[in-house]
Amino acid sequence: MATWLEEWHERVRPLRLAHGFSIAGPWVGDDGKTFAWILGHDEDFDAADDAYYASDERRGLDPDPARHLAETRTWFMRSPSRTPAPGR
Repeated sequence: MATWLEEWHERVRPLRLAHGFSIAGPWVGDDGKTFAWILGHDEDFDAADDAYYASDERRGLDPDPARHLAETRTWFMRSPSRTPAPGR
């Protein structure tokens, strides 16, 4: 995890920001093995993500930071909830 975090902060995060993404977080789970982040884009997210991965800069990341990832999960959330959390 330490190596992944170092590469994420030094290489992935700046490149995502340079490609117009916003980042709210990152977080590491209490298990020390789970990494989560919220990534946004004001335009068409899918098109921006495709352009990011197709960019010379991303393809040039060597070694590929994704080598640290055993599994990835993606959830798309289009707008914040307008309903308060239960009990509030």
